[in-house]
Order: sequence, then structure tokens, then C-alpha cells
Amino acid sequence: MFDLVIRGASVVDGSGAPAFTADVAVQDGRIAEVGRGLGAGRREVNADGATLTPGWVDVHTHYDGQVTWDPYLSPSTHHGVTTAVMGNCGVGFAPVRPDKHDWLISVMEGVEDIPGTVLSEGIRWDWESFPQYLDSLDRQPRALDVGAQIPHSAVRTYVMGERGITHDEATPDDVAQMVALVREGLKAGALGFSTSRTLIHKYQQRKYPPGTFASPDEILGIAAAIGEVGHGVFQMTSNHYQMETELPWLTEVARRNKLPVAFALVQTDQTPDTWRRLLAALDTTHRDGVPLYGAISGRPAGILMAWKGSTHPFMVQPLWRELAALPWPERLARLRQPEVRQALTSMQTLQAALQHDSRSAYLTQSFHKMFALVPKAGAEPDYEPPPERSVAAIAEREGRAPLEVVYDMLMEQNGEAIVYFPSFNYAYGHLDHLREEFMHPRTMMSLADGGAHCGYICDVSMPTFMLTHWVRGRSRGATIPLELAVKRQTADTAAVYGLADRGRIAPGLKADLNLIDLDRLRLHPPTVAFDLPAGGRRLLQHAEGYLATFVAGQAIMEGGGATGAMPGRLLRGPQR
Repeated sequence: MFDLVIRGASVVDGSGAPAFTADVAVQDGRIAEVGRGLGAGRREVNADGATLTPGWVDVHTHYDGQVTWDPYLSPSTHHGVTTAVMGNCGVGFAPVRPDKHDWLISVMEGVEDIPGTVLSEGIRWDWESFPQYLDSLDRQPRALDVGAQIPHSAVRTYVMGERGITHDEATPDDVAQMVALVREGLKAGALGFSTSRTLIHKYQQRKYPPGTFASPDEILGIAAAIGEVGHGVFQMTSNHYQMETELPWLTEVARRNKLPVAFALVQTDQTPDTWRRLLAALDTTHRDGVPLYGAISGRPAGILMAWKGSTHPFMVQPLWRELAALPWPERLARLRQPEVRQALTSMQTLQAALQHDSRSAYLTQSFHKMFALVPKAGAEPDYEPPPERSVAAIAEREGRAPLEVVYDMLMEQNGEAIVYFPSFNYAYGHLDHLREEFMHPRTMMSLADGGAHCGYICDVSMPTFMLTHWVRGRSRGATIPLELAVKRQTADTAAVYGLADRGRIAPGLKADLNLIDLDRLRLHPPTVAFDLPAGGRRLLQHAEGYLATFVAGQAIMEGGGATGAMPGRLLRGPQR
């Protein structure tokens, strides 16, 4: 008798092959048989034609702190994620010296917008080295599988101390010590190493994380250690508009190591066509058999502006500092006062406050890229809105000031409405280029950023969005076949990270599965919650239509709620 049999499912097996109707049997956490008329199971689930897919493998998360207190890594498990990889963008919490706990928290808070009070309250530091960090994670029960990468900022600071923080050039001895730490971490089970060279990432307001300006000797020395050990992804982000300048050395690392190198492939407004040249470069490396990958997103990096969030056009107004300190009911009451509206929508005051802050000016005055996230009551969020729905277009049509339009949008839904600002990947005002990137054989689904950007981004729902928008709901261009959308975020992402035991529905592989009512699958609008440790704020987004999510054959989510089962584990290195 099998442990579990799911009967009569429409199986999308992760290989890219057409869906087929079958039963799927599970024994000892692995898929035992796929076919019709299989034997009995201790538990049987009647799929009744629902779609059965492998569990989503999300390779770009920032749960490095949350993983120590939340066994579900919510909200990822609400979106069918059964494997999560963290330690991206060069930030994380190991290795760490005892006197640098708070400092590492400040880096994560600045770079990934995870409140420091949350991390200070939630993390229980019982490690120093990276292997000890993995051991700590290994001891904790969890619902899904997790894997970790070694973060450059932590390694550099552990070796160089204040010299690393102030961006001194690493000496040969420093590099040798960093190489030894990375080698040790990989041998203990790290899935890769990550670094960041982008000037977007800052902490403590105006400081850049260690590693941002690392020398070629440092970067290439660490990269060589990955090749020496024989496994691991080299994950990197840089200034997106200058990514072409990074390709030569990234290509050489991938060529030498014969291991995956992944860089963030993102469209910016400054250089909207760079993505084409990056794809052309990937054509060449793919033809040459070099494992270089562009890490792509399925939708714009969407900044969500809300009165309860951390970003909106009024955040630099002097009056806002006073309002932000008020409890929400009092703040909302003040926001409803005409004199407050008049003061906050003063463009003269706003421009004076932004005189020497170009980034905030971009965020607060790009009205052609601001939209109501939910176009009308009861509708799903629209992540590909047409230009006529922009704040700029509405202001022009109605003869109103753009700031007044944004203000009134935010006041809808009792002050809890969200204004959507697609900062990256929306220079054309549509998503056709993302589809082209998605179809490329050397791009990788990534950048959902689960656990990060708590106050202004909630792209963790990306796996669900790939089905609701790209497969089923897109109205402004071509869609994507269901089978390909599933393959790209299961078998393909698993393969890049060496997780050969998952990502497809086939005998012998891990029984990580999603049972989905595709017709009913729907994204809810994001909401602001205060449910993190110390009452910390974050944006959450839920979905309906996931009937059940299984990890190793055990249901961890069912009917929209957690079951309490904890079959997840720490992944140590490649999984054969």
C-alpha cells in the first residue's frame, strides 16, 4: 500500500511535456508510480481533474533571519513554494563574530528592508561559522526545504573587520582566509556564494555593504574556490544599467569552473534596451556550453506605495514625519483633513525637500509610472497596467495635480489602497520583453525576494503570478504555455542549483507537489500586516486556488491553511 495516492489529476510534470491525466503514488517521501489505476494508498486524494505540478523551487529569497523562527517561511508556502534558497545578493548572517551581530542586522535592514527590530527579536544567535549556521538550521523543524548560500559581506567582515567595512583592498592573506571560509562553507553544504556590486544596496542610509568594491583578486579568488570544491552557484548583482561591463569576468568564471554563474538581468529606465544585448551575450555563451545565466523576474519590481508602508510620494514632506509617528486611527483621521491634504500635496514643498536626493525624486515624481494596483473594487491586482491608467494620464484628463491624484488613490479602501510603481522592467509600459527573456534557454526564474523589502515590495507571489497572468489572464500580449511556466520554476531552477532530486513528477524523485484549481487560482491584493517579531511590519499577499501543497508526500498546506506537518529539511549541497 502506498503512503499517498492522488487520483485523477491533470499532471503537468515539470518536463515541459503536455499535461496528461494520471494518478500519482507516493511512498517514503518519493514518487513511486505515475499512471492510471494505481493501487490503494493510506491516504487518497481525489484531484477531480485539478492540476498537479511539482512544488515551486524559489532560488532568490532573503529568509536568512526568518528561517530561524518561521518554519513556513510565510508567505512563500501560501504560493506553493516547497524549496527556498536564501543568502542572495551578498547579505546574510554567517560567518559572524559575536560583536558583529547588530552590524550584520543593520546591513540586512538597509539592503533588504527587513526591520532591524524584527531581526534582533527573532534571531537566536547560536553560531559563529557558516557550518555552525547550517547546523543550527538543521536542528529546527520546518515545513519546506531550505538551502543557503555564503554571503560575501559577512565573509569579508569576518576576515577583515573594520578594514572590510571601510572597503580597504584585501591583502593576499585576507583573500586566502576568505577562500578558506568559502571552501569550508561549501563543503558543509552551502549551495553557492553571493556578492553584490550595485550602488542601489546601502545600509545605515549611505554606506555600501562590504564586497561592493572588491578587487578582481578577491572576487576571482573566491570564485576559484567554488570550482575547486566542485559545486555551487556564483550569484551576483551589479548596477543593472552597467551589467554588460561585468559579463567578461562572469563568463570567464563560468567557463573555468564549469559551474553556474547567475547575474540579475533587469531592465532599467536609463538603459531600456540593455536586456537585448545581455540576451545576445547569453546566446553566445549558451552556444559555447558556458553555464552563464541571467536571473530574471516574471513581472516588474513593483514598489507598493501605501500609507502604512515605507514608501510613497509624501514620505519626504516635513509634515509626514509628524503623521508617521501617530497610531493608524489618528493618522488616518489627520489624512482626511483638507488642510493636511493641501500641505502634503504641495509640489513646492516636495521639490524643496528633494533638492539633493535624486533617488527619492525618481520615486516620488515619476507619475507616468504610478497606477492604482487594484483598478476597481473586487478586481485582482494589475501588474501590467496600460499608460492611460497612470497618475500622469489621469491628472491630465481631469485637470488635477498629480500629487492630488496619488493622495486620493491612497485614501481609497479606508486609507489602505496601494499605488503600484513598477520601478524596473517597465520602461516600455508593457511586459513583452519579459516574455522574450522567459523563453531564453539561459535565463532563470528568480528575483522574487521572499522575506525582503517588507515595507514596499511584495513580489514573493511570483510563482502564482506566472500562472494567473502569463498562462491564463494576460490581455496585453502573448501568453506562455502552462507546461513551460511550470518547468521554468521547478525543473529548471532546481537544475541550476544542483537539486536533481526534485522539480519533476517522475518515479524516484522527491514528492514535492502542488495540487491547484487552475480555474479558481487568484491573487489577492497585498495588505500591510504587523505580524513579525516585535510587531514588525511587512507586506503580505495571499492566493486562493491552491488545494494542497505537499513536501516529501506530506501536506504542509491544505485548503488555504497550514497543516502543522514538518517534513522539510536543510539542503546540504547538491541533491542527487
